[in-house]
Amino acid sequence: MPAPSQFHSRRRFASILGAGIALPAFARVPKINAPRATSGDGAVEPDWEERLSITVGNKKADLVGNSERVIQAGVDWVARQGGGTVKILPGRYHMRNAVHLQSKVRLLGSGTDSVLFKEPSFSTLMAADSDWYDQEITLADPKGFQVGDGIFIEAKNPHHGGKDVYKGTLIARSGNRFKLSKALRKNYWLPGKPSVFSLFPILNCEFVEDVVIENLTLDGNRENNANLNGNYGGGIFAQDCSRLTFRGVTSRNYNGDGMSWQICHDVRVEDCHSHDNAGLGLHPGSGSQRPIIVNNRLERNNIGIFFCWGVRHGLAEQNRCLENKFGISIGHRDTDNLIRRNEIVGSTTTGLIFRPERGKSYAPHRNVVEDNQMVNNGPEDGAAVDVKGWVEAITLKNNHIRETRAPARRTGVRIGADTKDIRLVENQIAGFAKNVDRLKK
Repeated sequence: MPAPSQFHSRRRFASILGAGIALPAFARVPKINAPRATSGDGAVEPDWEERLSITVGNKKADLVGNSERVIQAGVDWVARQGGGTVKILPGRYHMRNAVHLQSKVRLLGSGTDSVLFKEPSFSTLMAADSDWYDQEITLADPKGFQVGDGIFIEAKNPHHGGKDVYKGTLIARSGNRFKLSKALRKNYWLPGKPSVFSLFPILNCEFVEDVVIENLTLDGNRENNANLNGNYGGGIFAQDCSRLTFRGVTSRNYNGDGMSWQICHDVRVEDCHSHDNAGLGLHPGSGSQRPIIVNNRLERNNIGIFFCWGVRHGLAEQNRCLENKFGISIGHRDTDNLIRRNEIVGSTTTGLIFRPERGKSYAPHRNVVEDNQMVNNGPEDGAAVDVKGWVEAITLKNNHIRETRAPARRTGVRIGADTKDIRLVENQIAGFAKNVDRLKK
């Protein structure tokens, strides 16, 4: 497989040539028949027969160990050389901190035989105030915390009452005083009851690009860990990134989201299995543009696929959303997305919901839902598809929406009174007390 940088740079180049834009004669680019590696040219690369890689494993590897430290060492080594592949050999890796990915790194596991396992979390209150410029905290009970642990701090802001959070690493210790990897930038004072947790994403991407995570199993050890909100963590968590690929990854049992990415563009998630997570199976987060979510299995999460805020021009295709609370949820300014050929079965609340927002300008307009199979979604008085709020210009086309349990008071498609231009085209709806219910003001 081509390295991530080559794959994505070629894709960008091809999109320019194939976009159907008529270029003036002087601007037309000749075909490149014999590419050469040239300093500073990231757009075109030769198709090298062999690329840089390193192995990490519990034994008989370039780097030997059974924790996140050995994987991090491999990531840092290949990143220092300009990119490459870290091969995670079969084994169980005990995680007390996240692995922080770097640009142009491919993390390649051995499928179900490479398991990154989150160690049990510990929590305690802070025992002394820390100001926004401090780089240390004092723990009321340091039992269980170790130097090198990833931590999450949560507190009430002492000035406006909102919530402040911090993510970092414990890097030094004297008794119950710990130095942090980076300074605080908020005041964590005792009246706000600052709590410290040994919580972190298993794999973390921040301000990186051209990363591939492939054929790995992530186990969040949910029953022995406190909850970490999906805006800050998950089995995989990404923030402010571009061109990420998650392929063939299992993310399970995380007390939070299976995979979450915030303000990340051109993220591709394919052939993954996200199941039994307390939060969201897949969380294309705020401001993320052009996510491609294809051929994944999302089971027994709170929500299978959650389009967050301002997710646009995305594709969710051929996914199986099974026995989640909500199959797919779409809302705040999530516009111009295509939800196609998915299977949504056994959702306990709703199969597909267009969330109610605070007004027309906040609603998820111009989305297309077509060729999906939706079976047995919602309770006895629920709706398989629930279009709420002030949403406009939605097309539901050629969907098969079925109920095989009993009609009871179930509705196939419920359309809110404030919606506008909701088009139902050639859908097959059967088994409900009411196939379509257009609410009136």
